[in-house]
Amino acid sequence: MSCIYLPWNASKARQRDAERARQHRAEIVRELSWGRVSRRDLIKMGLFTSAGMLAPIGGLNPLVGTASADDDSGTPRSPLFGVQPFTQPMPRVDVLPRNPVSSLTPYPQAYANQTLMPVDPLLGGGYGPIEGRPPGSVWAHQRWDEFPPAACVEATTAPATTNYRYDPQVASSLNSGIDPTQGMPVRFHPNLPTQSPKSVWTFNGTIPPKLVQVRYGEPIVFRHHNGLPADVRQNGGFGRHTLSTHEHNGHHGAENDGFTGAYFFPNQFYDYHWPIVLGGHFSMNTGATDRMASTPDGGGGLINIPGDWHETMSSHWFHDHMFGFTSQNMYKGDAAVFNIYSGLDRGNEEIDDGVNLRLPSGSAKDWGNLDYDVNLMLADNAFDAHGQLYFDIFNFDGFLGDVVTTNLAYKPYFEVERRKYRFRLLNASASRFFKVALANASGVAQPIVQIANDGNLLPVPVTLMALDEQGTAERYDIVIDFSNYLVGDKLHLVNLAEHEDGRGPAKDLSMSAALSGASPDPGVGRFLEFRIVREPAKPDNSRVPGVMIPNPDLSNIPVARVRTFVFGRDANQPGTNPFTTLEGPWGISVDGGGTLDSNIGNISAAPKFGTREVWRLINDGGGWDHPIHIHFEEGQILARDGSLSNVRPAERGRKDVYRLHRGGTVTITMQFRDWGGMFMEHCHNMVHEDNAMLLRWEINGGGEPFLRPLPTPIPTPQGVYFEDPTSYT
Repeated sequence: MSCIYLPWNASKARQRDAERARQHRAEIVRELSWGRVSRRDLIKMGLFTSAGMLAPIGGLNPLVGTASADDDSGTPRSPLFGVQPFTQPMPRVDVLPRNPVSSLTPYPQAYANQTLMPVDPLLGGGYGPIEGRPPGSVWAHQRWDEFPPAACVEATTAPATTNYRYDPQVASSLNSGIDPTQGMPVRFHPNLPTQSPKSVWTFNGTIPPKLVQVRYGEPIVFRHHNGLPADVRQNGGFGRHTLSTHEHNGHHGAENDGFTGAYFFPNQFYDYHWPIVLGGHFSMNTGATDRMASTPDGGGGLINIPGDWHETMSSHWFHDHMFGFTSQNMYKGDAAVFNIYSGLDRGNEEIDDGVNLRLPSGSAKDWGNLDYDVNLMLADNAFDAHGQLYFDIFNFDGFLGDVVTTNLAYKPYFEVERRKYRFRLLNASASRFFKVALANASGVAQPIVQIANDGNLLPVPVTLMALDEQGTAERYDIVIDFSNYLVGDKLHLVNLAEHEDGRGPAKDLSMSAALSGASPDPGVGRFLEFRIVREPAKPDNSRVPGVMIPNPDLSNIPVARVRTFVFGRDANQPGTNPFTTLEGPWGISVDGGGTLDSNIGNISAAPKFGTREVWRLINDGGGWDHPIHIHFEEGQILARDGSLSNVRPAERGRKDVYRLHRGGTVTITMQFRDWGGMFMEHCHNMVHEDNAMLLRWEINGGGEPFLRPLPTPIPTPQGVYFEDPTSYT
C-alpha cells in the first residue's frame, strides 16, 4: 500500500536506497512512456514479483514516486519552496471566445476532412489527413443538416506557455483584483517554479482552466487542434501526445462523444459537433409548445425548443479520453468546464418571466453572466524535487497528490461581496474524493445550499452542513449566502475526506479534526479562502427557489431490459489487439459473465433505440470505491444498496456519475433516444479506467444507417482503418 504524506525520516542508508529506487524508476518510466516496453515486458524483466507486486531494490519499491511514499521509504512530500496557504488570488476560469463558423479554415463539414498533409517523420512520415476524425458515412456528424453550427469554439492542446489573452469575462474587482493584461505563466503559485512544457499540457497551453459557454438550441462546432510534440518522448515521463475529447455528459452522436479509441495525432484537428438539444428532442414536445423548454433569445425573451424540459442540463466539463492514458493526459491539464444555459437556468438573475429560476449570476448580459456564478475546478497535484508536476504511472489503485489546487492555484483566496454566489464545483482529480464543508473563522461548519448534482439542477435545493463525498468527474453546484457575514470576515472551504491510498476515502473527519492539522493526509483541511471585502455593488435580486427541475416521470415507459454490471479486480483479457485492449488488474462483468479487461472492439451491451432499461451497478468489494460514469444519457437512481431510502437527498436528481461504495450497489434507469453509435461505461477513478475498468456499449437502432453498429476505429497518423465490432452479450 502506498501513501503520500509521510515526512522524511529515513536514515542515510535508506536515503541512498531511495535514491537508487528513484533512478531505477525513472529509467522504467522513460522506457514505458516512450513505448519501448510494455507492462508484460516489465514482468519478463523481473520488475514484478511472481505475485504480481513490484520488485524491491534495497527493500524499496522502485516504482514508488517522489510524491508517493510508504512507511519505509521516507520519501518527502512535494516541495512548496516556502509558499504559504492563501497568499495568492484564485483566478476565475478563462472563457474561450465564441466565433462565427466562417472563421474556421477549412470550413467544417459533415464528413471528416481527408485533405492530406505531410506527416512528421517522428510519426512515420508520408502523408495523412488533416482531420483525425474517422472517415466515411458511419462517422459523419449525425443530423448535420438539421443542426448546422451557429457558432464555433477553437482551442489547441499545447505545452505550457504564458497566457497573454486571459479573459474571465468579469471586471478585475470581481476577480480578486487580478489584472488580466499581465501575462500568466504556468505556475501553481507565483513563488512556485514555472512548469516545463513537458510537464503541463492544457487547452492553449495556458492557465487558468478554460470555460465554454453554450445555450440550448444553438449548435456549435468545437475544433480541437493537437499541438503536442510529435516526439512521444517529450512528455516529462507521463502523458500521451494523442487526444480524444469527451464532452461529459453531452447528449449528441457517438462521433462527437470523445470515444476513447477515436483519438487524433499531433498536427491534426478534430471537429466535434455539439447540437445542444434537450433529451427527447425527437419524441417529446416536438412542436416546441411548452414554454418551460426554452432558451434565451439574446434580447430578454425566450425561444421555445423541442424536448423534455425536465432534461435541462447546466454544468458540464470536457476532458481528454485517450485510450489507456486518460488519467495522465487529464492530470497534465487537458480539462475544461462547460456551462449550458437555458430558459430555466439563464445566467441572468433579474429577468422575471415565470420560467427563469434567477439563480445567482449577474444581469448585464441577456444570458451567461458570470459575476456571481463561479466555476471551481478542484484537484490534487504532486511535484518532483524541482517543483515540476509529477504522476506515478505505475500506481494501479489510484493516484493521490499532496497539493490541493482550485482552478490550478495552490490554496488561493477569493474576494466576495456580501450577497449570494453560485459555485460550480468539479472534482477533476485523478482519483481523490472530496467532502466539502464551509467553515467560519472559528472553525464552525456553516450551511451550504446544494442546487445541482452533476449536470442537473435538483428537484429541490438541499441545505447541508457538508456535501456528500464527491468522486472524480462529479459536479456539485452550491449557493453560499455571504450576506450572513460581515465585511472583513473570512470563511474557508474545507475537505473532510481522509485518504490512506487511492482506493477511496478511509474516513470522513469532523470539522474540528479536519482543521486540527493532525490528519496524515495533506489533502484534508482548508483549501480555499473566501474574503468578504465589500457590500454588493447593487441589490441582490437572485433567488434559490424551493422547486427547481423535477425529475422526468418515467412511470408510463416500460422497462425493456434489466442489465447487471459488476466492477472488480482480477480480470481476464478478452482480446490481444493492443489498439483495442487494455490489460490491468481491473475489469467489469456483464450479466453474470466473467470479469473482463477492457476491449473496445467488443460491444458489451446494446440497448434498443427508443427504449428504457434498468441497470444494476455492483461493487464486488475488496476495499475499493468506484465512481461509475455512463456516457450519453442521464439516469435516475432507483435504489442504493437495495432501497430507495438509502438514496441521499442530494443525489435524487438525475446523474451521470454513480458512486459505488465498497461492496455496495446502485440501481438506475435510463432512456436511449435521439442519437446513436458507440459509447462507454467506466470507473471515473481514472487510474482504474486506464487499467481496464472500461467497456463499450452501443445503441441498437434496428438498421437505420446512422444507428447501426459502428466499426471500431484504429487511428494512425497516416489515416484511420477499421475493424468490425463483436459482441459477447
